Amino acid sequence: MIFQLIGVNHRSAPLEIRERLAIPEARLPDAVARLAKFPGVEEALVVSTCNRTDLLARSRNGGLDLRAFLADYFQVGTAEFEPYIYEHSAGDAIRHLFRVTASLDSMVIGEPQILGQVKEAYAVARAAGAIHSHLDAVVTRAFAVAKKVRRETSIGSSAVSVASVAVELAQKIFGSLKGRTVYLVGAGKMSELAARHLIAHGAGMIYVANRTPERARQLALEFHGHAVPFEQLYDTVDRADIVITSTGAPHAIFRREHGELFLQRRRNRPMFFIDIAVPRDVDAELNKLDRLFVYDIDDLQSVASTHLADRHREADRAEAIVAAEVERFCARLQTLDVVPTIVSFQEHLETICQAEIERVRGRLGPVTPKQELALETLTRGIINKIMHSPICELKNVARQPEATAVLEAFHRMFNLPSHQNS
Repeated sequence: MIFQLIGVNHRSAPLEIRERLAIPEARLPDAVARLAKFPGVEEALVVSTCNRTDLLARSRNGGLDLRAFLADYFQVGTAEFEPYIYEHSAGDAIRHLFRVTASLDSMVIGEPQILGQVKEAYAVARAAGAIHSHLDAVVTRAFAVAKKVRRETSIGSSAVSVASVAVELAQKIFGSLKGRTVYLVGAGKMSELAARHLIAHGAGMIYVANRTPERARQLALEFHGHAVPFEQLYDTVDRADIVITSTGAPHAIFRREHGELFLQRRRNRPMFFIDIAVPRDVDAELNKLDRLFVYDIDDLQSVASTHLADRHREADRAEAIVAAEVERFCARLQTLDVVPTIVSFQEHLETICQAEIERVRGRLGPVTPKQELALETLTRGIINKIMHSPICELKNVARQPEATAVLEAFHRMFNLPSHQNS
């Protein structure tokens, strides 16, 4: 059996190319069904996300022209995507799938979403009848390897984005975020993303103050929160446990005297400022106040970078796990290749033995059940002794590059049915 893979990802191709070769979720069943019907393809899997499109196929004898499928399916000339694609075959194709599923090939190493995306692609391919035997074994093993990487390394344990670091730090300050109040000062995209992360981890009421009232109302409505007129900011912001501020003001809008007032109103309950404005919205002097915590964009990015470095160190351990699993799985697949030949060889020898027994049976005269059993035991022993050395050699050669040639020669030598990888 031969596995072939072709694709583009965030490393090999710019966004405009990935957009051209992306397959929307609604079209995925059609894409994988068409790939499965492509000449020479026995099984197929299509994985398409915002960062990649991978086509994986199994053929009997290799030689699939997956470039032609890409050109036909997307109605583009091969010259348009040729500089950006990568291709893998055999063990390299399996390694690529294992690495992708284990999130070692993701834009953010260790992110958990890709495993779910590959599982969804697998479910679609199964439903379309595009996966049924050897590729099924490859993909299900990829899932097991991804789980092993998660279990035996810390590749996904640390936050690596500004928004996720903000959540991590808030959890360290407050313990649980359940019911914590969040105040957005300024309604930019990054502060909105940080707020979404906080809500996803249990934060409660959202207040929004923005110099453009309509934007504040829109965002508050989206979060089921409250819009606050910007001029009421200092009278209301102490309601919040967590303040995310990004106003674009030319100078700090929260100074030490504000912090002292907020803590007094809050009866010294802690307050966390996430300052992602440049220039900064929060004066560094606020960080000197007990029970008031301030992190600016550099602080958040520094923590994220440290965590990302930790992930890369863990990725080295994960790569070793994947390499060992690929080697083990490929050896298993190669051994499976010789099973049809072994079965065919055994049936061939048994046919010869039975023919010879029938040929001389008339000269033997009446045979008792005990003699019949002895005759069967004798022929079985002869077959097993003849088969032992060839079978051992076939299993050994299955792991060698010349396995296909040896199997074909073996079939010709014993006049077995034509050898086909299946």
